[in-house]
Amino acid sequence: MGGNELTPDLLLRAYRIGLFPMAESADAPGLHWMDPPRRGVLPLRGLHISRSLRAHVARGRMQVSVNRDFAGVMRACAARPQTWINGPIHKAYGALHEIGAAHSLEVWQDGALAGGIYGVQIGSAFCGESMFSARRDASKTALVWLVHRLVAGGFTLFDTQYLTPHLASLGGVEIPRAAYHRLLAQALKRSASFTPPDYQPSASEVASGVSAGVSAGISGATGKGSDPSAIRQLKTQTS
Repeated sequence: MGGNELTPDLLLRAYRIGLFPMAESADAPGLHWMDPPRRGVLPLRGLHISRSLRAHVARGRMQVSVNRDFAGVMRACAARPQTWINGPIHKAYGALHEIGAAHSLEVWQDGALAGGIYGVQIGSAFCGESMFSARRDASKTALVWLVHRLVAGGFTLFDTQYLTPHLASLGGVEIPRAAYHRLLAQALKRSASFTPPDYQPSASEVASGVSAGVSAGISGATGKGSDPSAIRQLKTQTS
């Protein structure tokens, strides 16, 4: 990223062209702009929720909040042996949260932060950055509540960046870069709300609503190899 400071404006311009930053480690001074050839996406009406998870969410033993402890969720996501979240990323995403462009969803148990996820909103796309779990099923609970909220708020795209085995087990899929960019372009044409008016569902309503979702198909032309055009575009804008 050269000598450019990682500002909210730079981050938002990057996300609009399909890029996101990662650091080599927590102590790394620099960043890399990523535009993977295959992108992880979680279809908003295709979350796989098991009977046991549905029952767990419906019981409401874990409390859920949004934007209550964004910094705490980021710290917990970075508190692992290997992380791509360094100091500049902490600072930049905190600033992005302050202007309402980044959000967190927290899961609490016994008064302690048990799990959560944070990400960036652009148009009707939610770009999930990272999630953590300190209690059993806490991250899964966070995803169930998040998907329900995104559907209620009019979101059309849930970008997970990469597809992990955990996300694949929950219905995540991997699509070519070109297909992702088309979905992103469509999502940028629409608006959505992370805090829709009068949105106060019960735990049972969230569990039943998500489990009733119908898987949405995602198709697109295959993308092969590395396409640095988006990275060149961002560098041109910030030179």
